[in-house]
Amino acid sequence: MDVVTRRRIIGIAAAAGGLALLPLGCPARAEGHLVTWRGQCMGAVASLQIHHHDRAEAERLIAAATAEAVRLERIFSLHRDDSALVRLNRDGVLIAPPPELVALLTDCRRYWALSGGAFDPTVQRLWTLYHRHFARPDADMAGPSPEALREALDTVGFEQVVADPDRLLFRRRGMALTLNGIAQGYVTDRVVALLRAGGIDRSLVDMGEPRVLGPRPDGSPWQIGIADPQDQSRITRVLDVVDGAVATSAGDGFRFDREGRFHHLLDPRNGASPDRYRTVTVAMPTATAADALSTAFSLMPLQDIIRTRRALGTGCVYLTTSAGQTEAIGV
Repeated sequence: MDVVTRRRIIGIAAAAGGLALLPLGCPARAEGHLVTWRGQCMGAVASLQIHHHDRAEAERLIAAATAEAVRLERIFSLHRDDSALVRLNRDGVLIAPPPELVALLTDCRRYWALSGGAFDPTVQRLWTLYHRHFARPDADMAGPSPEALREALDTVGFEQVVADPDRLLFRRRGMALTLNGIAQGYVTDRVVALLRAGGIDRSLVDMGEPRVLGPRPDGSPWQIGIADPQDQSRITRVLDVVDGAVATSAGDGFRFDREGRFHHLLDPRNGASPDRYRTVTVAMPTATAADALSTAFSLMPLQDIIRTRRALGTGCVYLTTSAGQTEAIGV
C-alpha cells in the first residue's frame, strides 16, 4: 500500500500510484484529472486531492477551500493573538461572537454530554499548568503540586460556559478553552461542504483530520492506515473508507515528560493523563464527530465507550490497550 504519512498516527493511501503531495506552501497542480495541494492548518500538515475534468475549476475550488481554512483558523487558533478564541480566553467574555465559534461550541456541548463530561474543552488551564511545570529545568518529574493541580481543576467545567449567538461567557474566573480536540475536524467538514457545493463528489480532505468524499477514482474505497505510535513505520490496521472520516488519538502524540506519564490527553475530572489505551481510532460520518470522540474515548472505560457508540447508532471504534490488546466496536 502506498501510504502518505499524516502526523504521527494516520497515513492515507494516495489516490494514484506514485503520486507525491506537494511541498508545504506550493500552489496546486494537476496530473490528468487529479489536482493536489499540501500546506498547514491549525498547526498540522493539511492536504487536498480533487478529481475534476476542468483543471482551472479544480484550482479555483482549492483556493476557495484553503481560504476558508485560513479564515476559520483566525477564529479557533490558540496561537494567534487576534483570534476570537484567544480574545475569549483573555477577557472571559466575547460579545457578538463569530457564528462559527458558537456552532462549534454547540457541537462541543453535544459531545461533552454524550461522553459524560470526558470531552471537555475547558482543560486548557490544565494543559498550561503541565507545560509550564515541565518547561522548568528543575521540574519535579512527579508532576505539579497537588495545590497547583486543584487550582487548575477549579477552572475546568464546560457547564460553566455560556454560548449563544449574542455572547460567549465564562461563569468562573480563570477559565480557558482549547478546541484542539475538535476544531481540525470541524474545519475539514467545512471544506468538504464547500467542495460538495462546487460539484466535487470524489476527494480527499485532510485539514488535520482526514475525510473522504465518495470512493477513489477507480471505484475502490480510500485506505487509511493506523500507525503504531511507538513505531511509526509499522501500520497496525488499514480501514477502507467511503464518504466518511477517521481520527486517532494517542498519548504519544505529545508528551510533557520524557517517560510519557503526563501527555496531552487530560482527564477533566482529575487532571491526570490516562494510560488505558495506546491508540483510539474512531470512524464516523463527519470529521467533527471522529475528532471529538477519539479524544473523549481515550479517557473513558470500555463499557462507557460501548454505551456511547450505541447511543450514537453509527460509526466504529478501534482500541489498542496499553497491554497491546485490540478491541473493535460497531464493526
